[in-house]
Amino acid sequence: MKKPNLDNLERERICHLLLEKTNDGKLKHGAMNEVAAQFGVCRKTVTKLWKQAKMQHAAGHGISVNSKLKGRQMPKRKVFDTNKLESIELLERTTQEGVSKGMGVSQSTLSRWVKADLIDSHTNAIKPLLSDKNKLERLIYCLSHLHYDKHTKQFIFKDQSNVIHIDEKWFFITKPSQRFYVGKKERRPFRCTQSKRFITNVMFMCAVSRPKYAENKEVICDGKIGIWPFVMEVPAKRKSKNRTAGTLETKNIESITKKVTKEMLISNVLPAIKAKWQDNTSKNVLIQQDNARPHITNVPEYAPSTNMDEDFTRHANEDGWNIQLTCQPPNSPDLNVLDLGFFRAIQALQQKEKANTLQQLVDNVMQAYEQLEAIKLNYVFITLQACMMEIMQLKGGIDYPIPHMHKSKLAAQGLLPEYLTANTELVKNCIQYVTNLGYASSISELVDEINSAENELELTEHAGCVMTQQAK
Repeated sequence: MKKPNLDNLERERICHLLLEKTNDGKLKHGAMNEVAAQFGVCRKTVTKLWKQAKMQHAAGHGISVNSKLKGRQMPKRKVFDTNKLESIELLERTTQEGVSKGMGVSQSTLSRWVKADLIDSHTNAIKPLLSDKNKLERLIYCLSHLHYDKHTKQFIFKDQSNVIHIDEKWFFITKPSQRFYVGKKERRPFRCTQSKRFITNVMFMCAVSRPKYAENKEVICDGKIGIWPFVMEVPAKRKSKNRTAGTLETKNIESITKKVTKEMLISNVLPAIKAKWQDNTSKNVLIQQDNARPHITNVPEYAPSTNMDEDFTRHANEDGWNIQLTCQPPNSPDLNVLDLGFFRAIQALQQKEKANTLQQLVDNVMQAYEQLEAIKLNYVFITLQACMMEIMQLKGGIDYPIPHMHKSKLAAQGLLPEYLTANTELVKNCIQYVTNLGYASSISELVDEINSAENELELTEHAGCVMTQQAK
């Protein structure tokens, strides 16, 4: 068996033994063979080390006979260059293969960077295209939801306790593509449908308000006004293996028109509001909806007096109620709590339940709506306030990620705020921006609050000066 290479300590010991066997710089006869036999190496190895030591001594250098053999050399790891990544065209960064080619590294190296959190995987969704008018309306909407607190001298968001958000959404019996986690030997799920384009679905109208809590954090009102499907019960025309002729079947309403939405509002939404509204609160209620064509309105700002819906107005003003319909800014799904997150929460629960028929789908959606806790709805209202601050920073723009505040963690610590505070300098800049464009009247309420607080402060300071002078 071949002896392994001498380590540095053994090489030094060989040199020391040879030095001990020298006389006036000359080795004794047979010294080389003795040392070679002692360390189990050939005489040539010992001779080589001795010559190396003598050459270093003659040159006046320190003697070093350390091995020059290098161990296994590992390739140097590639260093991540963020500038190189950003220089690659976005369309070439849709796959890891494209990114690895653009950066000139292997896909395993790129995967290591992704695991090390040096590269983020981002799913990009198309957002509405906003005109200058849309941006201005969004900015005015955000400013109109602010209140100036003269005591703290801060801008805080209104509680929206009298605002009800309504919207419609299609819920599908299944998704075209669904992710499952299965075992290595487990059979893969099989799903099929007659058409990917026409998957069984139902449209629902949902109405929610902000939940109300007592001082001990007990839920007084969960904020869930109701959710209703746009379906109808029709008798079966023919007999089949599943049911007899005349059995009532659940069918979708073929076309959602203004007449249908008005009937839904009058027959379901208004009675639900009046039944669930607290007795000790104001009956002045504002229903916020989007600008879909089938929607009606009874506010002159959004519809001329000739187009106002008299039937809805009559039912909305009965028994001392004053319920009005208002429209959120166009192309602004981020300003409605339903589109902002509540519908997604319902859908996440609904898709965990299996459904084979339209009626089962309706039941699953209704069950998911009932299961959602009030705290989840409250989270979305707080997120809405955070989105308003982002919109103000962008002067009405929509190019921002949804803010994350770790609300559940704050709520567990008892630190979750009820209302968010807006930056004073930011709000004043936005007010000046709207005023310069000639729309100061749209935010007159907020401007009046600021002016009133400033006038009150001046009067207080003036009274204080007068009292000081009189005291002198």
